[in-house]
Amino acid sequence: MQKIIIDDKIPFIKGVFDHLADVKYLNGSDISAENVRDADAMIIRTRTRCDEKLLGGSTVKFIATATIGFDHIDTDFCEKRGISWTNAPGCNAASVQQYIAAALLFLQKSGKTDLSKSTIGIVGVGNVGKLVAEFCENIGMRVLLNDPPRQLAEQGIAGGALSLSKCQARNDEFVGLNDIAEQCDIITFHTPLNAETFHLADSTFFEKVKRKPFIINSARGEIVDTKAIKTAKKQQQISGIVLDCWENEPNIDLELLAMCDLATPHIAGYSADGKANATTACVRFVSQKLGLGLDEWSVSEIPHPTQPLITETSLQDAVLHTYNIEEDFLKLKNSPEKFEYFRNYYPLRREFGAYFIDMSDALLERIGFKINSF
Repeated sequence: MQKIIIDDKIPFIKGVFDHLADVKYLNGSDISAENVRDADAMIIRTRTRCDEKLLGGSTVKFIATATIGFDHIDTDFCEKRGISWTNAPGCNAASVQQYIAAALLFLQKSGKTDLSKSTIGIVGVGNVGKLVAEFCENIGMRVLLNDPPRQLAEQGIAGGALSLSKCQARNDEFVGLNDIAEQCDIITFHTPLNAETFHLADSTFFEKVKRKPFIINSARGEIVDTKAIKTAKKQQQISGIVLDCWENEPNIDLELLAMCDLATPHIAGYSADGKANATTACVRFVSQKLGLGLDEWSVSEIPHPTQPLITETSLQDAVLHTYNIEEDFLKLKNSPEKFEYFRNYYPLRREFGAYFIDMSDALLERIGFKINSF
């Protein structure tokens, strides 16, 4: 019987393979070379580093990570060893959009910014960045996009202008990182982590900012240089900080935490919807590779939110009804030593599409809310 190692914090997956394979559920941080020595496949999250140290003496041939990022997988080593791997791109894009929406509206509710008069710079316009741009454009913000790989890839696009509302930017609709630094009141990062994006927001970047922007990072902790952003805040180069991702997780910088207007334990993409998407993708991949007959499997039912009907009429109230971001902030602020606990046992959070509004509202419908038809 084939053996599969599965991170025990991945939701909706327990029991799926148990009648078809020898399945071992383990804490992601505890998965060791001994555990995987005779395994055929692994389904993991970011806390499991897949490299020669873990896999060098193993029989593992297939790895699925229930995340959009894959910097925890040594892809060069896997290629050399003939190990196939997959991530789940786009699985939690709507969840991060919801997180950014809640963060922006919380800052406005707190009197720290006026979104209608703000320019937001989106650094990284992939699956997540596109949805963030859509939301910001829908609520009337000026949106600037920075994505050098996309800009380079799209330089050959011909024809008329493509709709920015659909976030299909032409190369001449992208701007440079210096433009983002100089023109934006809010800057949010949505890039993968690689050699080019490591410490993308460093001291040189912060020296270029002109409008004392808010900095938001819900991508990877190492994209923002911890020392540099602390210095920028102390020197009043920036107005505020919203962080979901941190360097050295789970041992986060407590001085930086104290500086944040909002801070959360790497859960921006942790909606139940996003997790269901990731689990579905992972199960299908492993099934196809091992021939287990679950190639069309999907999570059958996601629990409904406690209060799915929204009677509030404002955008701010509706969004914050779906996600009380301040609650997550206060938990982390009061107990930073429980960072990993908060992440591993994060409660169900449903995205906009799981909620109904009492009356027709064009803006809320565009964002994804449903109209109550009962």
